[in-house]
Amino acid sequence: MWHTAILSFLTIFQAFTQASSWIDLALKFVPFALFFELPLMLLIMLGMFKFAIRQPSIPKVPCCFRSVSCIVTCYSEGETIKYTLNSLANQLYPGKIEIIAVVDGAIKNKASLDAVNSCSAVINAMPKRRLIVVPKWQRGGRVSSLNAGLSIASGEIVMVVDGDTSFDNDMVLKATRHFDDPNVVSVAGNLRVRNAAKSLATRLQALEYLISISGGKTGLSEFNAVNNISGAFGIFRADFLRTIGGWDSGTAEDLDLTLRIKQYFGRNKGMHIVFDPYAVGHTNVPETFLDFFKQRIRWDGDLFYLYLRKYRYNVRPRIMGWKSFFFVLIPGVFFQIVLPFIIPLYTFYLFLAYEPGIIIGVLFFVYLSYFCALSIYFLTYWLLISERPKADARYFLYLPLYPLFAFFTRLNSALALTHEIVNHGHLDSAMAPWWVLRKTKF
Repeated sequence: MWHTAILSFLTIFQAFTQASSWIDLALKFVPFALFFELPLMLLIMLGMFKFAIRQPSIPKVPCCFRSVSCIVTCYSEGETIKYTLNSLANQLYPGKIEIIAVVDGAIKNKASLDAVNSCSAVINAMPKRRLIVVPKWQRGGRVSSLNAGLSIASGEIVMVVDGDTSFDNDMVLKATRHFDDPNVVSVAGNLRVRNAAKSLATRLQALEYLISISGGKTGLSEFNAVNNISGAFGIFRADFLRTIGGWDSGTAEDLDLTLRIKQYFGRNKGMHIVFDPYAVGHTNVPETFLDFFKQRIRWDGDLFYLYLRKYRYNVRPRIMGWKSFFFVLIPGVFFQIVLPFIIPLYTFYLFLAYEPGIIIGVLFFVYLSYFCALSIYFLTYWLLISERPKADARYFLYLPLYPLFAFFTRLNSALALTHEIVNHGHLDSAMAPWWVLRKTKF
């Protein structure tokens, strides 16, 4: 490896001395992905420092224990739904918690319905806990389940969770404390990977969650720039959620709702979406790289559909305010839609324009630059933010693999975006039946 590295740097030095212009130098030696991402990385790290300094002043518990309604979307979880329901019922929260388990397609998903019903007696016997079972016999999709739950929710705070997500027992306490601030309309919860030990694919996804969610959203939250309230774990003021009409039909309902909330920021300057890294949920991720890339085909394709089709006339500073507009445009549209095309095109250009020695040298230089920046970023998260530093320390071992994982993820994202542009891939989502998706405007 070191022999290859030395040869690569010698090749780069030779190419540097032979470069005919500044453009030639830039094309050979500027690690474009890092060049674009580094300012955002620095901003997020600044936000992490800001959060760490501010953390001692954040109240540990809310000033009053508001009633909470947890809408649990159930589809094909079977017995595993019990872990989610029990983790919500056993929260260390003295206020009322109403758990609304909406079983979509209950005729075909009898195993999930039976598992939910088996929890009723135990949970309803607990003080200040109530389990409401809502069987939807005809499948209508995730959005249908969420709106059905919202229609009967009685809590001041509405929490939305997936049926395969479980929680730390202080999660509700940590999440609801932010609603003491009347300007906070939503809290994004932190997600960790529950099945991280299953395979290399799950370990790299767990690292990705720490980098992009635990660290990334913590930093962005300090600038009121949270990019998405996860559909697997989001918390809202019930009145505000009803005011904006709940969830809209279609796919990617979490980003859809986040963008609609941000359209109120221009008229309400103090409005906030907060991310709390210590309100923690645990979810399963795909256990193979093939399943992971299939999942991201849907996720990444939905980004194009929402940003450039559904809300192309709404992403503007007059509606969102300049700051929200900037953070939707740069980390959202540019990084998630434009950059996935720049990276493979730049790589393709290298293979066309230069001999193998220069290509290897440049790619190694890009890898090394990205790895160094990523290591500093992850170290900042680990020292300042991580609530499980001992468990998270193991992911330093996987950092050398992460730049390669991120590169192939970007390539897959370009494929997903192309599929959406050409084939309107959002209409093939598994999140709702085809007859629901095709009856919507988009």
